[in-house]
Amino acid sequence: MTLKSKKLVKFKNISHGFFGKKGGVSNGIYSALNCGPGSNDKISNVKKNLKIVSKKFKVSPKNLILLKQTHSNKCHFILKRPSKKLVGDGLITSKKNLALGILTADCAPVLIYDKKLPMIAAIHVGWKGAFKNILKKCIKFMIKKGSENKNISAVIGPSIFRENYEVKKEFMKRFLNLNDRNRKFFYFKKTRIFFDLKEFIKSQLRSLKISNIDIINKDTFKNRTEFFSARRALKNKEDDYGRNISIIMLK
Repeated sequence: MTLKSKKLVKFKNISHGFFGKKGGVSNGIYSALNCGPGSNDKISNVKKNLKIVSKKFKVSPKNLILLKQTHSNKCHFILKRPSKKLVGDGLITSKKNLALGILTADCAPVLIYDKKLPMIAAIHVGWKGAFKNILKKCIKFMIKKGSENKNISAVIGPSIFRENYEVKKEFMKRFLNLNDRNRKFFYFKKTRIFFDLKEFIKSQLRSLKISNIDIINKDTFKNRTEFFSARRALKNKEDDYGRNISIIMLK
């Protein structure tokens, strides 16, 4: 299963896709398209799965660039295949046939495209990355390279919905200390507190004057047959979980 953005699909010089669980070779809790080298799945199965998604993009698996993701605000601008795996949570390129990949399991994958330069970015945005302004850092870099806000499209991919994203009071306080207006991203059900990650990300994009925003409304936690979910794995007392992959590439 590959989901596409209605906003990005109209551009013929890029390929993109948000992949879920289906279509791979992994077994058990990793069934089937687990693309996470950092999981405890057999690395041979992960490599086969990455080969499957690379084939869909008609690109060599060596040109599918992944990061060692650390919930940071670190972005990398690349013009060729890196000699070693990069550490961070954002990839940016203006080079054709470099597929930028982001792995998620409840956090949001954000794919970005500047139609004029052209330039693309793939960003892993969990609450920590959002809190540390990874989107601002990546988009400001693109603007420094010649992007204009009006030419940028951003897509927020499948991630956990607010009704399944329960947080503690200390979590909320951290966001309120940053800015009291962040209160609108929290929802209350009796004594329970829930956080709306998608809306927080959308608000950050709008604050960066990005108006062309698409949201893939799929909840990774709820859709257990479609997506891997770290929170669902924790709830089910599973000791690990697979990773969904999201990819964008200039053709």
